[in-house]
Amino acid sequence: MLVTIIIPAYKKEKTIKKDIEKIFNTMKETRWDFEIVVVDDGSPDKTFEEARKFKRPNVFVYRYENNRGKGYAVRYGMARANGDPIVFIDSGMEINANGVSMILEHMQWYDADIVMGSKRHPASKVNQPLIRKIYSWGYHFLIKVLFHLRLKDTQTGLKVYKRKVLEDVLPRLLVKRFAFDIELLAVAHHLGYTRIYEAPVEIEWDFASSSFDKFLFLSPYIRGMLHDTLAVFYRIYILRYYDDSNKRLWKFDKELEMRINTGEMKKL
Repeated sequence: MLVTIIIPAYKKEKTIKKDIEKIFNTMKETRWDFEIVVVDDGSPDKTFEEARKFKRPNVFVYRYENNRGKGYAVRYGMARANGDPIVFIDSGMEINANGVSMILEHMQWYDADIVMGSKRHPASKVNQPLIRKIYSWGYHFLIKVLFHLRLKDTQTGLKVYKRKVLEDVLPRLLVKRFAFDIELLAVAHHLGYTRIYEAPVEIEWDFASSSFDKFLFLSPYIRGMLHDTLAVFYRIYILRYYDDSNKRLWKFDKELEMRINTGEMKKL
């Protein structure tokens, strides 16, 4: 079984090579065959050049010119992935790379559709600012009310999906930036992929790089998250946009659609 690990990256020139190296070295010690697909989301710095310095036969690095958001980067990586299951992990390495093996074991043990790293799992080890905890609690309550997801945490940047889930769900998605993670989860759940489980993670927060505004609603990121999350709710329950009957309305990138629907997943 081949596992694909997708790493979306934006303006990570200082850490991306180390990120890839840590994940690679960690996975080498596991029982999983793997490939790593790094997608530079149009970074204006040297993220792409730094990522390419880590040369291994099973590490692939891609870039496109303009910043288009995490959602687009993940879909771009998915269209170039050969594995099943497929892991997404945020760059920056606040999440311990050992968590990748942990969620893969959970995936196999539960025969899950999706497994998510969760900061609120009883076995997780997390050191994060109070402002992040407040945001996480509030957003989790909103997600529970809107989408009936029985999850304690949806925002940790480590998740694994069966390939068939992504092939079914990704062509329907619209969000490319703020609420991509929740759109993917909510739509998958809506379509009947309900075997969703949480796994523990270890996170050491980089307080120096934290840019959260103390007044949450003054943060463009928070406003964007709320706007996109409510839009997902509207499309699921009011417009029924994601249902098969509205397939003609889906606005998926033609290249990615062709590569996913035809199974043409080889590297460019």
